[in-house]
Amino acid sequence: MDKDDSLLLNRRRILAAALMGGGSVAVAACSPGASTGDSDPDALWTGYDERITERTLAEAEKLFGLEFSEAERRQILGGAVEEDEEGFFAQQIASLKKRRDQDIPITLQPATSFDPRLPGIRYAEQANSLALFPEEIANIPDDAESIAFASVKQQARWMTTGQISSRELTDIYLARIEQHGELLECFVTVTADLARAQADQADRERATGQVRGPLHGIPYGVKDLLDTADIATTWGAEPYKDRVAAIDGAVVRRLQDAGAVMLGKTTLGALAWGDVWFGGETRNPWNPKEGASGSSAGSGSATAAGLCSFGIGTETLGSIVSPSDRNGLTGLRPTFGRISRVGAMALCWSLDKIGPMCRYAEDTAIVLSALNGYDEYDTGSIDMGFAYDGRQSVAELTIGYDPAWFDGDHASDIDRSALETLKSMGATVQEISLPDLPVNEIMGALGVESAAAFEELTLSDRDDQLRRQVDNAWPNSFRQARYFSAVDFMQGERLRRQVMQDTHEFFSQVDVIFGPSFGNPMLTLTNFTGQPCLTMRAGFEEITPRSLFGHPKNDTDETLHRIPRSVTLWSNLFEEGKLITVGRALEVALGVANERPSLR
Repeated sequence: MDKDDSLLLNRRRILAAALMGGGSVAVAACSPGASTGDSDPDALWTGYDERITERTLAEAEKLFGLEFSEAERRQILGGAVEEDEEGFFAQQIASLKKRRDQDIPITLQPATSFDPRLPGIRYAEQANSLALFPEEIANIPDDAESIAFASVKQQARWMTTGQISSRELTDIYLARIEQHGELLECFVTVTADLARAQADQADRERATGQVRGPLHGIPYGVKDLLDTADIATTWGAEPYKDRVAAIDGAVVRRLQDAGAVMLGKTTLGALAWGDVWFGGETRNPWNPKEGASGSSAGSGSATAAGLCSFGIGTETLGSIVSPSDRNGLTGLRPTFGRISRVGAMALCWSLDKIGPMCRYAEDTAIVLSALNGYDEYDTGSIDMGFAYDGRQSVAELTIGYDPAWFDGDHASDIDRSALETLKSMGATVQEISLPDLPVNEIMGALGVESAAAFEELTLSDRDDQLRRQVDNAWPNSFRQARYFSAVDFMQGERLRRQVMQDTHEFFSQVDVIFGPSFGNPMLTLTNFTGQPCLTMRAGFEEITPRSLFGHPKNDTDETLHRIPRSVTLWSNLFEEGKLITVGRALEVALGVANERPSLR
């Protein structure tokens, strides 16, 4: 088993571990098929007590690692033995049924909300400021491809100096989308007319000195789970492919306010899982025989292929990191709560995050500066400024790494080479050790929250419309999550708090932590604790085409393809500026960021 197969298997096991369990004992005992000796599941909605017996409870206990005595089971049943008596479970199921009859839109957030900040810990306030690394930017090249693959920083400078207009840059990208979009399957909807109108407006404003910021006139692609007014937002899924929102989501509004130009809606794996969507499978531009990984597949593929200046992705558990790795991008997953999720598809309220996917490290700072900000309508939103100073030297920072992450099969030669490069850059680099934390034991939130978000899809059987129906895909995962004890879920959340405290202490030893993107607990751990990360290209290797979780099967062959590999930087809460400082310096030292995929 090679490294990628091992990674995918581990992610599959993580997802399964998070989703196995689900629901309450009552739901487990009384769901269709749980009766003893009655072949009619619909009969369970009447006469519960004659069907739910001590034996029913004993069987249900197996699902939750429990063992009660016969006397305790009789008492749990509430002593109801006659058909006309209403016992505990009859009342509970009746209440559940009434609750399910209530209209609970997916936009309705839970009464409880996650906050990654710990009591008693002071997080340094930041003034909103953006100072990019001072460097000379060459004049605009003659060929459209080089312009398309330039950084946001370069493109903004060329607009400022009048070397290109927003309309001209927008037309370059629209032409490239027309040329390569069908091969890569990375856009659900291309908004060409809107893009040209926004670009023309940006040029008119610039002509009168009304420049909104460094993103003014810069074209981007936005993941198709972020609402766009009067433009379909499909969530990548068959049941929602005709869904149209009335207003823009918060991120789309902020980008519009910053003067950015929306080229279209990029693909995502259905309901933010994988790279398979209702119209196809998004492809990796470095090797179109394999998928782009997910779920921010379209933003990853389009940005890597030079079809937009940058993309917007989201992450619940790896959906920025994984496509950034596969497509060779620099993806920033910000601190939980930095960017508003209003108008974004909810999957897991305590884990969902939105972030930029770019070709260069400093571009992530430019995008984050436009998106950062408190939103009173997002219960997870945090009022914290974002400051980045590209003039800061890495020599002022301390970078930690765990040697265990670089031993044996845990790391590749690219990971180890990047570590040696990091050590040569002038920063203080020291060994640290991640404590053995119960990461898998806190993952119940993913299964329970996602199943709650899409309960209607499950109970209406519309989940059967989803293209991906394998065991580890959402339809089955949502069903599995019905069998999870509410008590165990709450205990997991209490344990999560302890893990957050231990993780804070680990991060407090250094400014930035460095390691392989996969093969260690950091991806899962920091998603559940809220710390940010920056995943960036570190080198290349030649491998045969890969599939995602083994489904669907790609056109595999023995041909070797040169594909990018990544490393990841993590920091404590709200310290994205330090991540980007180290990322920019490492990007220059590694010297691999400028290579482009060949799509000819």
